[in-house]
Amino acid sequence: MLSRSSCAALLAALLLFPGVAPAAPADDLKEGSRLYQQGKLQPAMDKINAFLATQPRDPQARFLKGLILTEQKKVPEAIQVFTGLTEDYPELPEPYNNLAVLYASQGNYDKAKSSLELAIHTHPSYATAHENLGDVYAQLASRAYDRALQLDKNNAAAQVKLAMVKDVFVAQKNTGSAVKGEPAKAEPAKVPAKAETPAKTEAPAKTEAPAKVEAPAKPEKPAAPAKSTTPGAAGDGKAAVTSVLNAWAAAWSAKDVKGYLAFYAPDFETPGGEARDAWEKTRAERIEKPKSIEVSIKVTSVVTQGNEATAVVVQGYKSDTLKSNNTKTFKMVKVGDKWLIKQERVGG
Repeated sequence: MLSRSSCAALLAALLLFPGVAPAAPADDLKEGSRLYQQGKLQPAMDKINAFLATQPRDPQARFLKGLILTEQKKVPEAIQVFTGLTEDYPELPEPYNNLAVLYASQGNYDKAKSSLELAIHTHPSYATAHENLGDVYAQLASRAYDRALQLDKNNAAAQVKLAMVKDVFVAQKNTGSAVKGEPAKAEPAKVPAKAETPAKTEAPAKTEAPAKVEAPAKPEKPAAPAKSTTPGAAGDGKAAVTSVLNAWAAAWSAKDVKGYLAFYAPDFETPGGEARDAWEKTRAERIEKPKSIEVSIKVTSVVTQGNEATAVVVQGYKSDTLKSNNTKTFKMVKVGDKWLIKQERVGG
C-alpha cells in the first residue's frame, strides 16, 4: 500500500516550468497535500479542487489530483489529468511516467511504452522511466512469445524465451521490482527526496514495491549569455544557426520578451496548434514572472538543407524558482537573410 510519509518533500520538483510560481490560496494546496499523506483522499481532493478553481493550470495541484484519482481507482480520470499535464508542460517527465503506469495497469503496454519513451526524451537520465520501459518491453515480449506458441505449440525456442521472461517477473516479485509511478512532490524541498510508488501495474504476479525516485537533474551552471538579442544572423550553415540560437537564449536570459519572440517565424508551429497571440501571451507571462532567468545552450548538432535547418541543443534553465536541463530540437527556416524558429520541441 502507498506510504505517504515523505510525499510532501517531493512536490517541489513539479515546479518545473519557467514562470510557474506558487499561487494563492497556497494554504489549500498545502492542506490538500497533508490530507493526501494521511490517506484522507476525498478531503484532499476537495482542497485541491478549491485551489484549482483559482489556479487551473498549476502543475503541482494537477499532479496531486492525478495521484488522488489513481488511488481512488478512477483510472480514466487520472489519465485525463496526467495527459493534460503532458500537453501543457511537455518538459515535465513525471506525468509521462505516471501515465505509463496507468496504461500498463490496463494492459495497454503499447501506450505505456510510448509514454515512457517521451519521459526519457524529456529527461534522458530519468532512471525510473528507463527501468519501467524495460518492464514494459518484457510484458510485450511475453505476449509475443505467447502468441507464437498459440500458432505453433512445438516452437521450442519460443517456449524457452517465454520461460525466461516469466522468470524475470518471478524475480520482480521476490525483489520488489515493478513498473513504478512517481509520487507527489510538494513545496520547496527541505529533506532528501524519497518516497514510495503511488501506483502499480499488474505483472504475472501482483506485487507492490517501493518506488525509485530520481532527484531532479541539476543543470550545469549557465554560461554568460551572448550579448546579441536580435534575431537572425545573416549567412548560411551551422555557424549562423548556432549564433541565432545563442542570441535567442540571451534574449530569454535578459527577459527581453519582444526580442525573444522576434526569433520565431511568422508560421511558427505553436504547441498543440494554439493561437499565436495566446501562445505569445503565455510565453511573455512565463518570462516576466521570475525575478531572474539564466538560459544556457549547447548546440550538439546542426543539419542544414537550403533554407531549412534542424538543430539539437542541450538547454540549461535557472530562475529564482526553478532549475532544469533538457534536450530540444529546433527546426529553423531562413527568411530573407535571417534564420528563424519554425518549430521547437522537447527531445532529440
